Formats: sequence, structure tokens, C-alpha cells
Amino acid sequence: MPLTERLRSFLETNHAEFTLTDHPKAFTAREVAQAEHLPAKEVAKTVVVFGDGEYHMVVIPASKLVDFQEVRPALGLSQVRMATEDELGKLFPDCELGAMPAVGGMYGLTVYLDSTLAGEPAIAFNAGSHREVVHMRTAEYRRLAQPIIVSLVREPVAHHAW
Repeated sequence: MPLTERLRSFLETNHAEFTLTDHPKAFTAREVAQAEHLPAKEVAKTVVVFGDGEYHMVVIPASKLVDFQEVRPALGLSQVRMATEDELGKLFPDCELGAMPAVGGMYGLTVYLDSTLAGEPAIAFNAGSHREVVHMRTAEYRRLAQPIIVSLVREPVAHHAW
């Protein structure tokens, strides 16, 4: 699936400075980082949550996990859960499941960008497919996505073989 027309139009209309790359299929943000030869801290993991009757887009580094103990208060919600695959299919009909771009405004969603990713010089995110990635300066991304900067992550728990 090529870069979605919706995303292309959004980027071009906003005179975005970006590059687009293509790689073998990658389904997780960590796999995208490996395929793109990028540090996982620069690759955005896009997570959609549902809380208080609305959907919200949470954008975090691929190297981190969403901390739901932080998400609820950070977003000012009384309750929160991850969106289901069925809900994602309806919210992002022009994207492959799980490959939604980190620009929620295109889909009527408020974007919450984790503060650790906001501090990186560059950001990369899925372009609606599991093969294409948009790369841009984080400052440019912030101009386009207009995210709310919050602290949302925790370190993954190390798995020991013993």
C-alpha cells in the first residue's frame, strides 16, 4: 500500500519537510527501527486509547512502553483503555492495521507526544503501511501534529533466562 493519499495531501498542504523510505514489512515499532537502521528512541510508536468517550493518540518512542498509570492523569481522563483492532480499522480505514501515522489531527484525534521523544532531533513514523516510514525533524513534526507534550512511558521489564 503506498503512502496514503490522505497523508500525502496533509504533508503537502502543510509544506512539510520530510523524506519517505520503504523497507521490508515490519509490524512493531522496534522492527521498524531495525529495518530503518535507526535508534528505537527516534521511531514513534503510535498507540490509540479510548477514555471518557473519546479516542486519543499517544506517540511514544519504540524503545518504551505506555504506562497506563501515567496516561489517565496525563490526559485528564477518569478511565482509559487501548482501542481495539476493530475500532482502529474504523478510525483509520486508509491504513494497514497498526500502521497509522502519528498525525492524529488528520483523523480528528488529539495527539499526546511523550516528552522523551519530543526531545529527540528527528522522528520517524509509519506512513499508513508496514513498509513505508515518514522521517522528519521533530520540530517539523511538532509544527504539523500540534501535540500536547506529556510524560507517558516506562522502561520495558528485562526478561531473564534464569
